[in-house]
Amino acid sequence: MSRQRVERRLAAIFAADIVGYSLLMGQDEAGTLNRLRTHRRELIDPKVAEHNGRIVKTTGDGLLVEFPSVIEAVACAVEVQHGMVDANEATPANQRIVFRVGINLGDVIVEDDDIHGDGVNVAARLETLAEPGGICISGVVHDQVYGRLEYAYDDMGDQRLKNIARPVRVYRVRLGGLSASATAPALERSPALPLPDKPSIAVLPFQNMSGDPEQEYFADGMVEEIITALSRIRWLFVIARNSAFTYKGQATDVKRVGRELGVRYVLEGSVRKAGNRVRVTAQLIESVTAAHVWADRYDRALDDIFALQDELTISVVGAIEPTLRKAEIERAQRKRPENLDAYDLYLRALPLASTAMPDDADKALPLLERAVQLESDYPAAHAMIAWCHEQRYLRGGLSEEVRMAARRHARAAIAAGGDDALALAIGGFVIGVVEHDFTTALDAIDRSLVLSPSSALAFGFSSIIRAWNGDDSIAVAHGEAAIRHSPYDPLIYLPRVGLAYTHFFAGRFEETVASANRALQANPRFSVPCYLRTAALAHLGRGTEAAASARHLMELQPTFTIASLVESKFTSDERISDLASGLRKADVPERG
Repeated sequence: MSRQRVERRLAAIFAADIVGYSLLMGQDEAGTLNRLRTHRRELIDPKVAEHNGRIVKTTGDGLLVEFPSVIEAVACAVEVQHGMVDANEATPANQRIVFRVGINLGDVIVEDDDIHGDGVNVAARLETLAEPGGICISGVVHDQVYGRLEYAYDDMGDQRLKNIARPVRVYRVRLGGLSASATAPALERSPALPLPDKPSIAVLPFQNMSGDPEQEYFADGMVEEIITALSRIRWLFVIARNSAFTYKGQATDVKRVGRELGVRYVLEGSVRKAGNRVRVTAQLIESVTAAHVWADRYDRALDDIFALQDELTISVVGAIEPTLRKAEIERAQRKRPENLDAYDLYLRALPLASTAMPDDADKALPLLERAVQLESDYPAAHAMIAWCHEQRYLRGGLSEEVRMAARRHARAAIAAGGDDALALAIGGFVIGVVEHDFTTALDAIDRSLVLSPSSALAFGFSSIIRAWNGDDSIAVAHGEAAIRHSPYDPLIYLPRVGLAYTHFFAGRFEETVASANRALQANPRFSVPCYLRTAALAHLGRGTEAAASARHLMELQPTFTIASLVESKFTSDERISDLASGLRKADVPERG
C-alpha cells in the first residue's frame, strides 16, 4: 500500500441504514431498489451536495457520508429525515424506506476514496441506537452544534457501543412531529389547554429499544407503574394513562404534548433489554421551552421482571420528585410578588425552611402564614410552619410558646393531610420532636411512605425518629433507602443525620464522623451533624479535631449549650448522656 494514498484527518461522519432492508428486499426487490434510487436522486444526493458532503460509499442497506463540519452533517440529516416523510406519504406503509442515522466527529483514516477508523465505527454504532426515522449524535457532535442549530436534543446518557472501548455520550435529535416509524399520522393539533395551578406532568410511553416486540409489555408496564406512583404525590397533577398512550409510536414534540395535554413537564424514556440485563433511560423536559430538567439511566439484572419494574419505578419517581420541586421553586421565584398564590408562597418558603436553622425559619414563616391565610386548610403549608417552629424551638431557645405553635400546626397538617405524603412526614417528625410522641410520629410517617413509597423526605425523617426511638436496624435501612432513592436530593442531609445518630448510639464513632461530614456537605449550615461529629471525635480521643469541630458548632449555633441538649429530651437519658459527655470532652459550653 502506498503511503501517499493514506492520510488521517478529523471528519464529521454521517452513517445511515435502511430499517428492515432484508424484509423489503424479500417482499419486492425490484420495487425497493427503484424507490431507493428515486430517493437518492431526488432527495439524498442533492441534500448531501447542498451541505458540502461527500458520499463515501453505499452498502446496499445504507450509506456513509463525510462532511467538512458537524453543522452541515446534522442539518443535512434533519432535512433528509423530514424529506423522507414527505417522500413516503403516498407509499403503502409496508413498502416505505425509512432511514436511521448516526453522526460522529472523529479521526478517520483515508485510503483512496474510502474512510475507516474509530470515527467511522462510532457513527455506525450510533445509527443502530437511532429509532426508525431518527438521528443519534455523539456527545462531541452535540457540543459543537448545541445553540448553533435550532433543534432540541434528548440526552440518552453514556452508551456502551460494540467494539468501542470507552462509553460514548449519545444524544437523540428531536425531529418535531415526525413519527418514530415515519408512518404514523401526527395527532391533530388541539387548542392549548391551560396549565393547572400546580405542577403538571405527562408520562409518555417509553420506547422499546430492544428490537424484541415481546418486550413492549415491559416498557408499557414501567410507564403505567410510574404514572400510578406519581399520582400518589398530592401536589402533582398527572395525566391519566389513556391520554398519555395516544402518543405511543410517535417521536413526539414535547411542546405540542404540553399544549395538547395542558402540562408543564413531560417525562419520556426508553427501555433496552440485552441478555439478562435491562437499561431504562428517563428524562424530564419542561414543555414550554423544551429545556431538559433532569435525566438518568438505570441498569438492572432481569431476574424478577415485576420486582424490577417496582424497583425502577421507585428509583425514577424518587429522583423526579425533588427535581420537579426545584424547578417549581425556581418558577415561583421568577413571579412578581403581587401575583403569588398560596402554592407559590409555599414554594418560596421551602428553601428557607429546608436549611433547618432558626434564622432562615424566621424568614420562611411570613410567607407560609400568608399561604394559610389564602388557603386555611393547606396541609403542606401547615406542616412547613410546624417544621419552622420546631427549628426555632430546638435550636433557638426551647420556648414553650414556640413548641406549642409547632405542635398545633403539626397536628393540623396531619388532620388535613390524610392523602398528602409530605404533610404527614413533616407533621409526624415535628410531633416526635416537640411532644416525644413517637407512636403518633411514626404512624404518620409510615402512612406517608404508604402514599409515596419513594419519598426520600419521609425515609429521612423516619431514620431520625427511629434512631431516637432505639429502632436501630430500621433507622439504618430507612436512611439508606432515602439515599438510594434520591441521591441528589437537597434534603439528603436528613437521612445522613439519621445514620449519624444511629451510629453514635451504637458506639460506631468513626461511622458517625463519616455520616455527619456527609450531612454537613449537603447542608453546611446545619448544627446537628456538627454536634454529633464533635462528640464522636471526642470519644475517639481525637482532641484537636474535636476542638475544631466544637468551634465550628458554635459558629453555626452560637446559643448551643449542653444543658439545652439535655433539656430537649429527644431520646433516652442514657443516649443523651453519651452525647453530653463527648461534648464536654470537647469543651462545648455547659450553659449560656
